[in-house]
Amino acid sequence: MHTGEKQDRKITPSVSIIVPVYSCTEYITEALDSILAQTFSDFEIIVVNDGSPDSDELEKALMPYQSRIRYIRQDNRGAAAARNTALRIATAPVVAFLDADDVWLPNFLAEQINFIEKTGADLVYSDALLIGDSPLAGRTYMETAPSHGEVTAKSLLGLDCNVMTSGVVARRALVMQVGMFNEAIKRAHDFDLWVRLAKHGAHLAYQRKVLLKHRLLESGLSGNLLSQYQRALHVLETIPQRVDLTLQEQNVLAKSLKKVAAGFHLEQGKIYLLEKNFVGAVEAFSASNRSRRSWKVHTVLVGLRLAPQLLWCLYSRRVSSSSS
Repeated sequence: MHTGEKQDRKITPSVSIIVPVYSCTEYITEALDSILAQTFSDFEIIVVNDGSPDSDELEKALMPYQSRIRYIRQDNRGAAAARNTALRIATAPVVAFLDADDVWLPNFLAEQINFIEKTGADLVYSDALLIGDSPLAGRTYMETAPSHGEVTAKSLLGLDCNVMTSGVVARRALVMQVGMFNEAIKRAHDFDLWVRLAKHGAHLAYQRKVLLKHRLLESGLSGNLLSQYQRALHVLETIPQRVDLTLQEQNVLAKSLKKVAAGFHLEQGKIYLLEKNFVGAVEAFSASNRSRRSWKVHTVLVGLRLAPQLLWCLYSRRVSSSSS
């Protein structure tokens, strides 16, 4: 497997598919097979190895696909940099993003390209079935992170619309115009790009059709939710440093920060409670209640102060029964 990129293409494809890879060798063949099984076949595949520690194994896994992919190997610089590397060499007017541990359904590209052509959208994303090691497996992404109404900077900041990157198909020119992914952001650089595109005037839209499978790799519902909340908090707290927001957008952002902070501390409190760290649980639930008042959280705080052992017993039984 060569480590540079070279491929003579005489015909420009309609879609450039971008697949960043880092420590996903066990899933990469499933992802690539899902691309090659698409009913829409006018595409190129760009695989970027972002300094993966298992590069030797990865390149062995990619050998059967070498005639179908454009392969780049670079030092580890993060997913944003890997996607940008592919964006710079992409030849198609439309780009699609697929994480190496996710899987498209065979009609993904056909449905998304048809939507763009019919509506004139600049970016479209779809719903996904959640799979993997998580209690959320079997639900859809939009059940856990819904999209309602028009996709605007305001609805993105208000968390009314939530975009899954592996479900995105977009016009490359606009992505390039707004500066691609911000490589200085290690988490939620995708959310940052969607907001900048919306502020730029791009037409963002979504389909409620389940067109892919999104793999959750973290164990435990609280672990997944805690990670999601941390990611959301980071990007929401820092986005005003990168994007000029209107007063209305700033107000929406402030409400979202309170909502996400409340959720973060709530999940943190649940973890502390299961660990019998009652002091930490009180602090976390109190912080959640300060961000967003809730009679349920207030009741939990009363229980923690009056009968923490009993509360732990009741909650641990509830967790055990819901996971069985």
